Amino acid sequence: MFRKFLLAASLLLIASVADGSEYPTHPVTIVVPFAAGGPNDVLARFVVDAMTHSLGQPVLIENVTGAGGTTGSARVAKADPDGHTLLVGNLGNLAAGFALYKTNKYDPREFVSVGMIAETPNFLVVNNRFPARTLQDFIAYARANPQQVKVGNAGFGSNSHLTCLYLENLAGVKLTHIAYRGTAPAMQDLLSGEIDGICDAAPNVVPHMAAGTIRGLVVAQPTRLAAVPDVPSSDEAGLPNFKVAGWTAIVAPPKTPQPVIARANAALNAALMDPDVRKKIEQVGAVPPPPEHATAEWMDGFLRQEVEKWGRVVHEAGASIE
Repeated sequence: MFRKFLLAASLLLIASVADGSEYPTHPVTIVVPFAAGGPNDVLARFVVDAMTHSLGQPVLIENVTGAGGTTGSARVAKADPDGHTLLVGNLGNLAAGFALYKTNKYDPREFVSVGMIAETPNFLVVNNRFPARTLQDFIAYARANPQQVKVGNAGFGSNSHLTCLYLENLAGVKLTHIAYRGTAPAMQDLLSGEIDGICDAAPNVVPHMAAGTIRGLVVAQPTRLAAVPDVPSSDEAGLPNFKVAGWTAIVAPPKTPQPVIARANAALNAALMDPDVRKKIEQVGAVPPPPEHATAEWMDGFLRQEVEKWGRVVHEAGASIE
């Protein structure tokens, strides 16, 4: 009789988790597969307190770095699909990495989307002593000095690497890409003049541009960014196709039940409606998603488009990582 009771209780628990009514039953871990202090980490930390309030369980950040974000991503891909382990992703680990790495430990299209945290405009910035003062100056200098312009990135396959790779393709230049273990050391070398430039997201470069310690040549979007109004848009700078929005999203392991996804999505959207959270996101130069981009279904479709787009970019560049 007792065994029958235990079996019935277990089945009831499984059913409640599947329909999302009891989710979460214990703390939720959001794996950030990038270094602490980077833009994805910063944006994720902005929402966890409000998500904790909505879900009634602690929502914790765990940084699992390595291989351009693919190490932590692979771990989440194998996690239990119960919503208690989630992943922060961007165009590197959830899109371009699938084409960039010769051996893949996961397929980003199999993750189940929770939702978008924010989009982040990307910039090309240079050391103040670099001779170029405009994007066209930069392109002319790079053409005259092939592979002599050193651009840093937060790791091969990162947003900063892919944005400069895309710029290289569009402008018809050859740059030397130098990979670092995260954004912070790349920025240190840019400030010291060890490297010439970097293509990176607004949260990483806007404070330095505002302080005058680096020079912004272009923001890779159709309009200028209010936080740094003197930096021209890609349309104004003469390279209109150079439009690359970085983005930060949350996804769940493959086969996570939709009711659980709906609960997590609701908690994320509640966080993004919090005025204090929105203010923090906007202060670093990022943009919370508009209402029409707030659903898990929209995010799923967007991810598939990004995988296709960046697969083409990587293929055309002939880039690959062992």
